Amino acid sequence: MSLSPDTSAALARAGLDVGAVEALVRAAIAEDLAGGLDVTTVATVAAGARARLELVARQGGVVAGVPVAAAVYDVVGDCAIIGMVNDATRVTKGTSILAVDGAVSSLLVAERTSLNLLCHLSGVATLTRRWVDAVSGTGAVIRDTRKTTPGLRALEKYAVRCGGGTNHRMSLSDAALVKDNHVVAAGGVAAAFSAVRERWPDLPVEVEVDSLEQLDEVLAAGADLVLLDNFSLVDLNEAVRRNDGRARLEASGGLTLENAAEVAYTGVDYLAVGALTHSAPVLDIGADLGPAAED
Repeated sequence: MSLSPDTSAALARAGLDVGAVEALVRAAIAEDLAGGLDVTTVATVAAGARARLELVARQGGVVAGVPVAAAVYDVVGDCAIIGMVNDATRVTKGTSILAVDGAVSSLLVAERTSLNLLCHLSGVATLTRRWVDAVSGTGAVIRDTRKTTPGLRALEKYAVRCGGGTNHRMSLSDAALVKDNHVVAAGGVAAAFSAVRERWPDLPVEVEVDSLEQLDEVLAAGADLVLLDNFSLVDLNEAVRRNDGRARLEASGGLTLENAAEVAYTGVDYLAVGALTHSAPVLDIGADLGPAAED
């Protein structure tokens, strides 16, 4: 089966590649079935049985990936999406996030794949929102990193946006980030920055520094975006003072929800938080099977 017009429209409104999502969903279902059948469902579900399945929040949080979960039921087939909440919505325990009517066999085949995607992406959005709330009022922005699950980057970065965060680069080709090993390869931090700027004059270039001396070098070289790696609060304050508004500054390393506001109040522009995507706990969402609506 293909995606329904409503699901396709919802994915498009979210800025997601409809074809890529469908391909991912098909691969996930194929992985779950492994070329065979759902043997438990085949043995226990009466032919022709129909029901309604609701994906219900077991805890409060921010949802993301609802149309992605809906796409799973579309692809499995013989299902109709009855209702869904909008992504980026804060939900409370007991909220029905997605309701689907259909053949019981289809609903159960799709259940775990839809939950895996929805719980993970909602977990990313929920954790991001906690970070965004932690720095509210400081002027600093929460940004993600490339520390994403292979194959899921577009969805995980979408979930970060649902939580109120901002995306860093999506790939190695759309922006440059000069890190410590690039500095070693180039023979110095200023040399590394200049080499990238000369080769790719129109691309954004961020330079990672691990000392105030390196910061001075790259500022003198004309860097306009600098990542301050594992700076202490004292050094962050000094970095902001030395920068004097010339470049945008991003703090990275050693960041926690507990110290996020303190770091943000130093005056840095961004907090880079890899944990948004590599360590977000899933949002607890369950699937409740009940009678289908009366015709």
